[in-house]
Amino acid sequence: MKLNNHYKNIVSLFCLSLFLSSCKTTKLEIASPSQQLSIKRIDAMPNLPKPFKILDFNELAKNYDKLVYDPNQTGDYWPLNWKDNSRKNYDQETFGIYTAMGDARQGKEHYDGIFHESLASIGSVLGSSLVGINKSNQNGENYVGMLKNYFNSDVKWNIIMNNTCPEVAQLGGGYARDWWYDVYPNVMFYAVADFYPNEIGYESILRSVADKFYEADVVLNGNYNYSFFNYATMEPTKNWICTQDDAAAGHAFVLYSAYQKFKDPKYLKGAKSSLEALLNQKENTFYEILMPFGAYVAARLNAEQGTNYDFSKIINWTFDGDPACREGWGVLVDNWNGYDVSGIVGSTTHNGGFGFLMNTFDTMWPLVPMVRYDQRYANAIGKWMLNAANASRLFYPYEIPDEHQTIPEEKIHTKGVIAYEGLIKSSHYEEEGLYLDLKAPVAIGDGMKWNKDNPKVSQFSVYGSGHVGIAGAIISRTNVENILQLDLLATDFYKDEAYPSYLYYNPNPEVKEVTISTGNQKIKIYDAIQRAFIAKNITGEFTFKIANENSALLVFVPQNAKISEKNGKLFADNVVIDYRYSAKD
Repeated sequence: MKLNNHYKNIVSLFCLSLFLSSCKTTKLEIASPSQQLSIKRIDAMPNLPKPFKILDFNELAKNYDKLVYDPNQTGDYWPLNWKDNSRKNYDQETFGIYTAMGDARQGKEHYDGIFHESLASIGSVLGSSLVGINKSNQNGENYVGMLKNYFNSDVKWNIIMNNTCPEVAQLGGGYARDWWYDVYPNVMFYAVADFYPNEIGYESILRSVADKFYEADVVLNGNYNYSFFNYATMEPTKNWICTQDDAAAGHAFVLYSAYQKFKDPKYLKGAKSSLEALLNQKENTFYEILMPFGAYVAARLNAEQGTNYDFSKIINWTFDGDPACREGWGVLVDNWNGYDVSGIVGSTTHNGGFGFLMNTFDTMWPLVPMVRYDQRYANAIGKWMLNAANASRLFYPYEIPDEHQTIPEEKIHTKGVIAYEGLIKSSHYEEEGLYLDLKAPVAIGDGMKWNKDNPKVSQFSVYGSGHVGIAGAIISRTNVENILQLDLLATDFYKDEAYPSYLYYNPNPEVKEVTISTGNQKIKIYDAIQRAFIAKNITGEFTFKIANENSALLVFVPQNAKISEKNGKLFADNVVIDYRYSAKD
């Protein structure tokens, strides 16, 4: 930690006295502060991105849900959802959400209403659930139950897929030919299921998905160098699409989640095997969204199962933008005409850089809770999140000047909750009949490429905007404008019992005082960066200092909890509050 000596000595002595007074039953040796690991792409990002503004993502997610799930919304291109009574896979009515505004492929009037993507439906149910909305009983509808129709039993794949049937495969959505499209819906579905453990029919689906992924990993035997996997015939296949070795990360996430839920040791074995397939790769194979989930699973396995995986290269592969096949895919580090766009996820090379909203939100999901299991990445992830959160607002048409967006005259149709799909650098962009000569950054979307009949408004991404609940659950603002409170538990699914845990990163060149609310119950506060208690008998507001360009990782521990150390972990009663307490960083 980069503390001035005076402040460091005061903190150390204070923490020491409080820590010893808290340890009622066990004599503990005082651990040294956690050393921080750097990520080179994040090091290159600005400490203070400009222009600076953090949206209230939580409120935005709630407003999205209120409008998009309202079948009575009026206006051009609204409502944005519809009912599908084709009864594919499950004998029940389900629902669809538009992929993009005005998407000519979708809606009840087109293709019998059966073309809708789980990226939109499951993603938005997840996003809404993350901000506290009960999607199993909303205005008389059980949207959680309706997601079961994406379980493709009719074609014997017996996993969650991006569409409900092969009849719509030619319309798009990567059905059974593009591996991430087949794996990621299961990652999302497992997350949704953690909110609704008693949902009828879910347990058998979760078991089936885990069994399929386990069996696939056995067949693959460490080699994930394929474009997709047929989960019906259990055969891997290559086609014109890049090989997607990072599908192993998706397998690992699902299998470890299944192990946490069902405690079947074969799922733990499969999680380790698929993760090791990823770790054994010699080159970067990041394709779309799955790679960072490998880092999360590795950190968690190290923390909870005693493994010793070095996953640093997985994190770097996520950010570097140098994959072997999908050229440039990673995290942008750039400033476009005075706008810092660092932190958004997408192509670092296409048209000078092309970031995507959904990918940015969804990368927050695994990387923020990863820090709880390995606090050595606190500074890096804290800095990246500040940049990503700031740049994310530029996708929204009311947050970026009209001269930097392709269709500002159409933004009224978004009702303030639908964003553009992408943000691109090139001021000269010609594709599918669209010609632009705008000054970067340019808010844009791919919708007009998907179907010749798609209108201009299809550049507004309904599906990507639906994932805003991920940011909404994680990010809160503090009294210091550019110091965020990041909830480390919000997207940490199937976790053991845990106390409230938050990451704060100070990007400023000086020490800052941060004031937070701790609730009405007396607590003592543990900082996993300092590896020490920094306060006790706290209720209500609490003010603490963070050194310049450093982090605090605070855990709110019940005041009377007994502190003990076992196998290198620090416990409060029977709850782990530091997985790396005795680690030699």
